[in-house]
Amino acid sequence: MKGKKVSRPIVRISVISITLAIVVNLLTIAVVTGFKREVSDKVTGFGSHIYIMNAGDNSIYESEPILKNQAFFPSLEKDKGIKDVQYVAYKPVIFQSNKIERTAKLKNGKDTIYEHQEIHGAMMKGIDKSYDLSFFKHHLKEGRLPKYNADSISDEVLISRKIALDLNLKLNGTVRAFFVKEEPVKRIFKIVGIYETGLEELDKKIALCDIKLIQELNDWGVKASIVIDDTLSNGNLIIRGEVLGGNGNYRFDWGEGYDTYSGFEYCPKGDTTIRLIASDYQRNPKEIEKKNSIPDTAYLKIALTGDKNAACSFKLNDLGELDRTYLSDDGMKYTIEGNGKVLTIEMIFGKGSSHNYVGGFEVSVDNWNELPTIVNSVKKKLELIPTENEESLRVHSILDTQKDVFLWLGFLDVNVAIILLLMLLIGIINMGSALLVLILVKTNFIGILKAMGASNWEIRKIFLIQSAFLILRGLFWGNLIGLGICALQQYFGIFSLNPEVYYLDKVPIDLDFSHWLLLNLGTLVVCVTALIIPSIVITRINPIKAIRFN
Repeated sequence: MKGKKVSRPIVRISVISITLAIVVNLLTIAVVTGFKREVSDKVTGFGSHIYIMNAGDNSIYESEPILKNQAFFPSLEKDKGIKDVQYVAYKPVIFQSNKIERTAKLKNGKDTIYEHQEIHGAMMKGIDKSYDLSFFKHHLKEGRLPKYNADSISDEVLISRKIALDLNLKLNGTVRAFFVKEEPVKRIFKIVGIYETGLEELDKKIALCDIKLIQELNDWGVKASIVIDDTLSNGNLIIRGEVLGGNGNYRFDWGEGYDTYSGFEYCPKGDTTIRLIASDYQRNPKEIEKKNSIPDTAYLKIALTGDKNAACSFKLNDLGELDRTYLSDDGMKYTIEGNGKVLTIEMIFGKGSSHNYVGGFEVSVDNWNELPTIVNSVKKKLELIPTENEESLRVHSILDTQKDVFLWLGFLDVNVAIILLLMLLIGIINMGSALLVLILVKTNFIGILKAMGASNWEIRKIFLIQSAFLILRGLFWGNLIGLGICALQQYFGIFSLNPEVYYLDKVPIDLDFSHWLLLNLGTLVVCVTALIIPSIVITRINPIKAIRFN
């Protein structure tokens, strides 16, 4: 009885130590694995695993345009391990809140109400209807996802709850946005959806809009139009081509090949359609160079009534400008008259070639662990090999573009290893102490077994098996408690986090079966193996003295 009284508390302490070690290690693995997965998924959800962009750029947020029609797009999706390839474009934006009324106290104690407006800098991410929005759908809190089509530029925008709260914006309301160009451009967007990922660093930064808007605002490609000047030259009309975008060096093809003259005098003698093909150029306007912007085509339709052979001398208004009678609200169709003839003018602007350019491509992979291998494979295919348009491309891994985040996540593995070793060491020490106490209590029993001819190893196995049962008891209770806490956190989110510090609003849980199995088997095997050393004491026990021991 005395032996039991001595050994019982020691045995209980050893079981409790194994239980605590399993609870702590289970929670450590589940939380760290979940944290790494959640942060990785959210960071890649805002972008992708791999970026393909202009070789001269380091950030897709500020990249020069590349052609959308690439030899690898979309055929790259067929490569092993690649999930999809999508094109995007970015543009910095400043959002402005609606007027907010504030109350302030004056020195005389009276309240005064004044209007105040907040601003918020962000990045507009341009996408089209083919873009995979499953990530934002998962984190959508209000409204719906934006819908974009190929026919027109949509004003729908998806913003984060962080932006909405900072600017006091509401679902289905509007938000003013300003884009920096030579002259600031203002746009008004309709808020159709609000998302929240908990990754506040990116929540306050990213808003989704129509990629066609970004392509147009960035002046990618060229956009051509034909206009008639307000002034006349010897009574003749001055037909002039106007081009926006490109590099600023423009060339014009009026039907006889490219040249630099942008206009000409013209006196219509009948119905006619004037066509203009416009582009920019690098060195010589008459040379065809692949790296020039894709040309754009515009038209000017002229219908003549009256005396076709009359000399051109059209009416001018009081300001000395061509007198126009507009037939459409957009000013694209109008009439001018004079000297017995009437011209009906219809301008057909070019559609622009901006839709042929993107900021870069996002490549998603199926398996995160295969990312480095896939990155190297894509680099071999694309880097240092000029495209058909003489573009040089560069491949970036998210491990490089978000290096600080993933370096920080990598440090967590070191913390996990330290915690696992410490808790395992504590369990081994306590189990070793319990084994020594059991040996001490059972000294008479050991002496009798030796006197009966039992070998040292056979006796040691008895005590090791008994210790293994104690370890299994600790594993049972440790798993019961640890898995219970994991389940409570997974389904009820009991423990919250500050998203400004940890990128997440609650403690994440992710426990893989293989991790759970390895932890339990590893703990059992390591502890039992470590107990072989203290069991050596049995070999030093003299059977005669042991039988007499009390």
